[in-house]
Amino acid sequence: MKVTYYGHATILLETEKAKLLFDPFISPNELAKNVDIDAIKPDYILLTHGHVDHVADLFTIQTNSDATVICIAEIQGWLGNNDVDKTHGMNIGGSHNFDFGRVKMVNAIHSSSMPDGTYGGNPAGYVIYANGKVIYIAGDTALTYDMKLLEDENLDWAFLPIGDNYTMGAEDAVKAAFFINCKNIIGVHFDTFPPIKLNHEATKSKFAAAGLNFILPEIGQTIDL
Repeated sequence: MKVTYYGHATILLETEKAKLLFDPFISPNELAKNVDIDAIKPDYILLTHGHVDHVADLFTIQTNSDATVICIAEIQGWLGNNDVDKTHGMNIGGSHNFDFGRVKMVNAIHSSSMPDGTYGGNPAGYVIYANGKVIYIAGDTALTYDMKLLEDENLDWAFLPIGDNYTMGAEDAVKAAFFINCKNIIGVHFDTFPPIKLNHEATKSKFAAAGLNFILPEIGQTIDL
């Protein structure tokens, strides 16, 4: 299993049977200007919530790939009203078996609306069970004690937002790593906008001091999980 980082909170998780793209926001991101979105052909697109910095390239990539969109029920309805019918709606706490493995939708503390102002339901994170591994994608979230519910999931890797201001910052992400009992952390949702620009070395030091294996990915970088 491997993952490619496309900037902000956009990652492509490749299992043995399918490619899963999370929160496609690439073309408006100046930091990701060298990424060719037409070359990204996922089998599934998973949305954590409806903000434009998580769905900006959704329609283009879904049209190009004919991917199934996995999302909360309210976003599924919004997509249907926008002529995207290849969807699978879920809700917090629910799980479903797909051809590549199992997906569980879990709680996130944030806000959510669609780019046109439509209500986007609750924000969410995902736990992915595939290829014998368990991966947590937190989505945009504050530190929440609900993360403790994942401590016995034996997570192999977790993707946590670390940019602060709109989500939890590095200090709370370190706490989150202990809540979820996961030592392998990949940071996302940083550097894209001025309020979430990081001091990279200081951020890495916080995770290192806590004894965590932390990766701050470069845009376009592929990591073996």
